[in-house]
Amino acid sequence: MTKDLTTSALDRQNILNNSVALPRIKEGLGVSALEFDGQFILTKQMVADFYEVDVRTIERQLVANEEELVSNGYKVLTGNPLKEFKLRHLTDIDVGQKTKALGIFDFRSFLNIGMLLTSSEKAKMVRTRILDIVIATINEKTGGGTKYINRRDRDYLPAAIQEENYHKNLTDAIKEHVDGHKNFKYAQVMDYIYKAVFCEKAKEYRRLLDLSEKDNVRRTLYAEVLKCVSSFENGVAYEITMKAKSLGRKLTVVEVGEITKHLADHPSQTPYIYDARQKMASRDLAFRDVFHGNIAEYLKAVTPEEFDRFIGSKSLDFEAIMALPENKEVLKILKTDGNE
Repeated sequence: MTKDLTTSALDRQNILNNSVALPRIKEGLGVSALEFDGQFILTKQMVADFYEVDVRTIERQLVANEEELVSNGYKVLTGNPLKEFKLRHLTDIDVGQKTKALGIFDFRSFLNIGMLLTSSEKAKMVRTRILDIVIATINEKTGGGTKYINRRDRDYLPAAIQEENYHKNLTDAIKEHVDGHKNFKYAQVMDYIYKAVFCEKAKEYRRLLDLSEKDNVRRTLYAEVLKCVSSFENGVAYEITMKAKSLGRKLTVVEVGEITKHLADHPSQTPYIYDARQKMASRDLAFRDVFHGNIAEYLKAVTPEEFDRFIGSKSLDFEAIMALPENKEVLKILKTDGNE
């Protein structure tokens, strides 16, 4: 998906929150800056000079996008902080001794304004470079593929093992209490659950992530989504069993669909569904460059902490962990594709 940083605040924020890529971007751009309180600092004039625009262009962007730029590090020095800054850098900046306020950019806000400047060819080149570095960083951290980036989260394995147990409850209930061909009825019930959780049938999800028929959909889901799916699977399994026993017969697939819809509409599920949709929509866009149109309203920027969880210092090498002898039995469980 082609990203236009000048128009998408979400894409801008995802880059500015990417604590793993930012140091590489900083190194790649080679920007000359001042140092103040341990931070990378540029004045408005320095930013204008770098992007080859008039300082008034920078000021117009500050007026038009003040909230965004301030949230990403732009600030105005006054009082003692300004006095200290002048003492250190008066010969480096084009301001007079009587200046009572001075706007300064840290690295994030410097990048931020470069993402907003549509009239600067230099800014356009910087945006291209930024996107290249971000893509290269994610690919490097994930070994060239993001299909299973969910597995790099330390919360994934416990959630996957838990989900496997609840999934077995569901498959057992379908096998014993739902009428129809075993593969067809299973696929239909899973579609009901996937539609309830993230508004997509398994087939649509496969298409978006470019999964093969051999790929297990559940193995690509984030921990929070797996937990929500687990809740659904366990609840649907219970309701199928209770209703079938109550009626003294097997249920139709349509009846199971009604059970699933009723569970999806239950207030107790609302916070879990909301969280699952938000996590999947937002992370897939940031990490996999996959846009889920049916849940686009749940999109938000991925946090710096999430970048750290999936591609930073807190991420895990799942394959290395699963290669350990003590995890062989767990690996066998997670390699079981079930009926998908």
